[in-house]
Amino acid sequence: MGKKITPGLRKRGEIWHIEKTVQGVRLFESTGESDLRKAEQYLAKRIEEIRQEKVYGVRRKRTFSEAAGRYLLEFEYKRSISRDADCLKAVMPFIGDLPLDRVHAGTLDRFIADRRAAGITAGTVNRDLAIIRRVLNLAARLWRDEEGRPWLETPPMLAMVKGEKRKPRPISWVEQGKLLKEMPAYLAEMALFALHTGLRDQEICGLRWEWEHQVTVMDTTVFVIPETESKNARDRIVPLNAVARSIVEARRSKGVDFVFEHDGGRLSRMNNKAWRKARDAAGIHSLRVHDLRHTFGMRLRAMGVGLEDRQDLLGHHAGRITTHYSRVEIARLIECVELLCEENRKPEITLLKRA
Repeated sequence: MGKKITPGLRKRGEIWHIEKTVQGVRLFESTGESDLRKAEQYLAKRIEEIRQEKVYGVRRKRTFSEAAGRYLLEFEYKRSISRDADCLKAVMPFIGDLPLDRVHAGTLDRFIADRRAAGITAGTVNRDLAIIRRVLNLAARLWRDEEGRPWLETPPMLAMVKGEKRKPRPISWVEQGKLLKEMPAYLAEMALFALHTGLRDQEICGLRWEWEHQVTVMDTTVFVIPETESKNARDRIVPLNAVARSIVEARRSKGVDFVFEHDGGRLSRMNNKAWRKARDAAGIHSLRVHDLRHTFGMRLRAMGVGLEDRQDLLGHHAGRITTHYSRVEIARLIECVELLCEENRKPEITLLKRA
């Protein structure tokens, strides 16, 4: 028989979580441990801390690691939660074990210096700091201990990092060919779809079959990303040109829920090891996934597509068009994106047939 699991411990994925009531205090948090023995030790420590609080009035200091774990549990529904988790994982070696009241701008200096030395842009570092700031603000303003006291009395001020803003880096048709050739087939399809639709990384990874709609009187379909999944909190229509449609058709037998499923599940992001390896091999070392979206917009403009149509295709709604598109409006948008595949169409479709 296997080892009996301590009551109150539940495994979610690879990590053990606590779901237990101790002396009237409900514990619902991650242990941060994948090893059962270490998770049991953490649970025993938490039980003793509650006993100390209840019996002797000893106020327990929460660590940043504990606050980060609670944040990831409470906001696991967020579309960007995987990115938030990456940020918090990166900062743990620097402040993870510190009590919340000892986290301040000075304790983050080494983290910032380390990120900058690794070539991380100021904008990305500031997004990391925004997540850290969010956790600290929640600890001060929302989260309370068993006696109703805030986890943190006052959140610290965290200044923004100054640095040159990274400029968009559209790619040429030649660079596109080199990049796609270096990618595994599934990632090449996703990158090519981005170049022909202008969708963001998370919009492509989360694209669902149920969002596909037949256009009345037209022999085509479009995808409508619901407002709950769109960055701008508005339904977004995604017209498909010939290349994008060929990718969709090729994926029909490969995914149950998501268009771009891989290895039986949803991808969390396109910017993975395969992406970075491909861009380096193609000689485009600084390329980001978002640059494919910039390339889409730049090519539309070069093809003579007007500003209003470009805004609609990029999801930058300005109140002109609602989700109730007319057939004429949809036809116009499809006509615009079709301009992108009049050149180089055959080489692109050939790429999709690689093993």
